[in-house]
Order: sequence, then structure tokens, then C-alpha cells
Amino acid sequence: MCPEMTPEWLTDRFLTLRRDPGRFRGDHDLNPDMSIAENLVPAAVLVPLIDRPDGVTTLFTQRTSHLVHHPGQISFPGGHSDPVDRTAEDTALRETEEEVGLPRRHIRIIGRLDDYITRTGFSVIPVVALVAPPFNIAPDPEEVASVFEVPLDFLMDPANHQRHKREFNGARRDFYAMPYEDRFIWGATAGMVRNLYDVLTGSPPDPDFRRSPQRQTAGIRD
Repeated sequence: MCPEMTPEWLTDRFLTLRRDPGRFRGDHDLNPDMSIAENLVPAAVLVPLIDRPDGVTTLFTQRTSHLVHHPGQISFPGGHSDPVDRTAEDTALRETEEEVGLPRRHIRIIGRLDDYITRTGFSVIPVVALVAPPFNIAPDPEEVASVFEVPLDFLMDPANHQRHKREFNGARRDFYAMPYEDRFIWGATAGMVRNLYDVLTGSPPDPDFRRSPQRQTAGIRD
């Protein structure tokens, strides 16, 4: 388990973090037979850590059911990189403001997690930030069905980290899941939370973590 995860401790942890820029995580971590496409779509998400009086919480969104990508799933605010974005941080801040209505003046970026490669062909940079309340939100009803928070202590307790499997296009896929109350955090979002856990606890990756996945020139082989 982590020490008390105050905003000051979290900031120091990322200040001293030494990331390998060539290292990445992804859906292949638990699926060593999964190939990765060459032409990945760049994207970024914000991992918002909110400084609440009772402890730091993590903000998530539940996507609306009619979206093309990951409808109805729980995610961090974020999306595709646009030409106007100079950095992943620009993408994460812009998308958070557009999706959730959270003004960037409340957000202080403290670091990044490893790039996360999804089964569906995205290369996502998770940008970690501290968020200072009070603030108002105005979720975009076209993209966001709801916004909620989960205590960081809950997410950093390995007893709450589950591994599930499902059939995708005839192949079994394993994934992390972290059910919280009536919410089911799973897939890429749970994988990024697991990466955050590794960073904050100094734990080695899951023993099934795969460092050198096979690549292919077109598409994602399921």
C-alpha cells in the first residue's frame, strides 16, 4: 500500500519518477497473443486527482450509449489529438473542458503514465493532474452520461483489482476490472489505473505484463 497520498506526496512522487519513453502499456499486457497495429491513432486522457477534505479522489466519466467508440463505458475524460494540440497535455485539458466543463484553471498537471495501447487501435497518453475544488462541471450530454468520483485509496488497494475475461470476435481477452459501488471500471481505463498503482506503490508490473508485443502492418488482430 502507498503512504498517505496527499497532493504534496503525489507531486513529489511524479517529480522523482524516471519514465522510460520507449516503454508502453496496453490491452496486450494480459493478452500476449494480441498484435498491435502500426498506425495507431494518437489520443490523451486526463487522470484527475481531486484534493477533497476527506482524501484524494479520482474523477471518471460514463460515456453515453450512442457513441461510436466505447459506448456506455467508464473512462477518463479525453479523446483524439487535434491539430490545434501541441502536446498530449493540451489534448487532455481541451477534451476535459469540452466533455466535463471542468475549467483548466483548477487543474495542475504533475506527470504522465506510460502510453497505453488499446485493442481498438489507439495510443493513449494518460496525463496525471491534481484538481483543486471547489469547481463546477457542465458535462456534454452528447458524450457524457454521468461524472463521478472514486476514492484514490480504493483504487490503490490491490484487493480491489480483479481480472476478468470475455470473448471478443471469437477470441478470449483478459482485462483488469475495479468494480466500485454500482460502477464497473474495466478495460483500458482499469489498465491505466493499474499503471498508476504501479507508479505510486513502486510495484513491478503484473507478471503477465508483456514488454515486446508483436506488431502488424494493418488493423488489430483479435
